[in-house]
Amino acid sequence: MKILAISDEESKYLWEHYDKSKLKDIDLIISCGDLDPAYLSFLVTLSSAPVLYVHGNHDDRYQVSPPEGCICIEDRIYVYKGVRILGLGGSMRYRAGKFQYTEWQMRQRAARLKFQLFKRRGFDILVTHAPAYQLNDGRDLPHQGFRVFRELLEKYQPKYFLHGHVHLSYGRNHKRYDKFGDTHVINAFERCVFEFEDQNPPDSLFAP
Repeated sequence: MKILAISDEESKYLWEHYDKSKLKDIDLIISCGDLDPAYLSFLVTLSSAPVLYVHGNHDDRYQVSPPEGCICIEDRIYVYKGVRILGLGGSMRYRAGKFQYTEWQMRQRAARLKFQLFKRRGFDILVTHAPAYQLNDGRDLPHQGFRVFRELLEKYQPKYFLHGHVHLSYGRNHKRYDKFGDTHVINAFERCVFEFEDQNPPDSLFAP
C-alpha cells in the first residue's frame, strides 16, 4: 500500500501545479494536521484515495468548515484494507485552543482507547500532530512532544508513527525519518510518500 503523508504546509507541487498523475499510484492519504480544509477536500476530490486526518493545533476552523469528503480518525482506530490506524491529534497546550492538551489530558484520551486497543489487538500506524517526547520534538513547550506517545510505541510496537508540527523548514536539525525500536517514525511535513509493506522505509521514502 502506497501512502501519502501530509502535514503543516500545503504542497505547491500538489495544489498549485496539480496533475492527476501525481496521485495515481497513491492508495491512502493521511493528514497529520494544520492544513487548509479546502486542500484536503481538493485531494479527496481529485484522487481515488481516501483522505484520513487528525487535527493540528491551528485547526479550530475545522469546527466551522471541516474538510468535505474526508474521514476524521481522532480518538479511534480506523481500519483500512486491514491496516489499523490510530489517530490522536493536537499539540501540547501552550495557550487556549481547542486542539491543545496537557500531558495528562492526552494521557486520558489514550486511556479511553483501551477497549478499542484490546478489540483490535493494537494498531499498525499511529497518526498524531505532535511528535513524541524527545523523539524529534522541540524543547520549547509549543513543540514539545507527548510522553504517552512513547509509551504507546513501546507497548504496541506499530510499524509506523506519523506526525507533523515540527516543520523541517525551521532550520533546526529535525529529521524526516527516524526509528524508535521497531517503529519507523516519519515527519509528514508538507508531503512524504512511503510503502506500508516495505521493510526498508529509508529507501522507499520520496517526495518528488
